[in-house]
Amino acid sequence: MDSTHDTFDAEAPRPVLEAPDIQRVLTRIAHEIVERAKGAQDVVLLGIPTRGTHLATRLGERLAQITGRDIPTGSLDITMYRDDLRMRPARTLARTDIPPTGVDDRLVVLVDDVLFSGRTIRAALDALGDLGRPRAVQLAVLVDRGHRQLPIRADYVGKNLPTSLRETVRVQLTEEDGRDGVLLGTQPATA
Repeated sequence: MDSTHDTFDAEAPRPVLEAPDIQRVLTRIAHEIVERAKGAQDVVLLGIPTRGTHLATRLGERLAQITGRDIPTGSLDITMYRDDLRMRPARTLARTDIPPTGVDDRLVVLVDDVLFSGRTIRAALDALGDLGRPRAVQLAVLVDRGHRQLPIRADYVGKNLPTSLRETVRVQLTEEDGRDGVLLGTQPATA
């Protein structure tokens, strides 16, 4: 075998969160939001498509159970705010859906599935700034895998999952994938 083209077989992805774990995590995050936001009176949840939007909807349902009132929930497309538009193939725009209450003077909680470099959240902050002026912005993520390139951190984290750059984190949600879970895998090494 030519040593300049050595590759190692990628390990099969292993589950790090199963469906019941994801349910527990979302319930815990909902309670944390209610506690920090003193009842969540002015909270608006905005999910970052695609899986962040589903997580925001689920989080909104749990907050409604805890508070006894509907929590405004929507989605925030960040496609045109990304800093890698020129480096990647064209992508389809997702939907931005801001609740009728708007975002002005509200506590906006951005919701995403995985926090990695921080660039997606930077783009979300830019997009949000074009929609209004929230009182404050917080971040809730299902998984924080580290490797930040920007000074961004989540206020609510389902699971801290230290990873190497060769590892991949794949979130599966019933709405998109037919099942709930978080898988940790390894990319093949290339020389």
